[in-house]
Amino acid sequence: MHFDLIIRHGTVVNQNGRTVTDLGIRGGKFAAIGDLGAATADQLIEAKNLHVLPGVIDSQVHYREPGLEHKEDLATGSAAAALGGVVGVFEMPNTKPNTDSPAALADKLTRAKGRMWTDHAFYFGGTNENADHLAEWENLPGCAGVKVFMGSSTGNLLVADDAALERIIAHGHRRMAVHCEDEPRLLERRSLIGPGATAHLHPEWRDVETALRATKRLVALAVKHRRRVHVLHVTTAEELEFLRQHKDIVTVEALPNHLTLAAPECYDRLGTYAQMNPPVRDDRHRQALWAAIADGTVDVLGTDHAPHTRAEKDLGYPQSPSGMPGSQTFVGVMLDHVAKGRLSLERFVDLTSAGPQRIFGLAGKCRIALGYDADLTLVDLKKQHTITDGEQASRAGWTPFAGMTCTGWPVGTIIRGQQVMWDGALVGTPVGAPIRFSEC
Repeated sequence: MHFDLIIRHGTVVNQNGRTVTDLGIRGGKFAAIGDLGAATADQLIEAKNLHVLPGVIDSQVHYREPGLEHKEDLATGSAAAALGGVVGVFEMPNTKPNTDSPAALADKLTRAKGRMWTDHAFYFGGTNENADHLAEWENLPGCAGVKVFMGSSTGNLLVADDAALERIIAHGHRRMAVHCEDEPRLLERRSLIGPGATAHLHPEWRDVETALRATKRLVALAVKHRRRVHVLHVTTAEELEFLRQHKDIVTVEALPNHLTLAAPECYDRLGTYAQMNPPVRDDRHRQALWAAIADGTVDVLGTDHAPHTRAEKDLGYPQSPSGMPGSQTFVGVMLDHVAKGRLSLERFVDLTSAGPQRIFGLAGKCRIALGYDADLTLVDLKKQHTITDGEQASRAGWTPFAGMTCTGWPVGTIIRGQQVMWDGALVGTPVGAPIRFSEC
């Protein structure tokens, strides 16, 4: 029996739990699982003492291309993801121009070909202008679905009123991803930011009510139209309590940033480099997020990888833009939480592979099973790694987690049977391809 790749003696984490076994890969798919004895392969990976996980999906990234390539582009962003153990990404529409038409989606797919290290899909930005077309456009190849910004965006991507939001919700059937901050309340509270303000005021301006009000508006319309929605980067205890009552129609994302950092310490230490939307809040909300991880309210982890240059972040608050890089540190930071007992390795797998597949309907991915794409994240749960700015592949060149020593680190990324990262270095050439969805 011959395979393209055999991974031997790794601790495979799949639907059967943890099992030390072999994986045989042929034609980019899992072809055998079990003791492969004398089988041969073109390539052999000895994975003794490593855990072999279904490939991690990062379902919220901003790679800034086209139009903002000084911050990031599809090549650098996906390189960072692959170096961090990520096999697939969903990229957001707030580029220049916005991804709000079939032509813009096609342009991104063309730009990605031969340049992206990870598999990928791109969101359409839902707007008042394109709402009538979204039911058709959301099914185009390479589309992750529709993304709506209820706050914290500009131009036609900002959907601040319920009339426009309802038009978008009423046109389409796939799960819709939403940034929930109430724009009218943000405008009302902008006067809190006076001369000499620092980033410590960021969670005060963008307070709990700003998030909760938008989330309640969204859910009311989703229930009315029976439209499945996905609330991105939830940050507040109050939202989580409300969302628990609507799990039949709503899924929930949490970020490593909000699970790891807390105010005021992060603003004391990082200043504007800790500024993001929605903001990092105090420990009460962080503990509520961990409770929601434990009780199943949170369905998926993403990073909201949103890079900005140091020059931009150094402008001072509030001129400094909101957002942090995150793809490259995603797996390592969360494995450190596993090491500290905050979640199990199996729950991490559920949140980063089974969860995305269940929520978004990825076709043939996110499972170590015969016939599925051979996407794997290999991790060393005992490896200690201190995160540095210098190792970041993102064009931003910094990370809010610099100096953090993680116990547990990704050592290999395999996408459709092709090794793209090993021991901290990219391997070969970019192999990323559009992700397929079962609903399309």
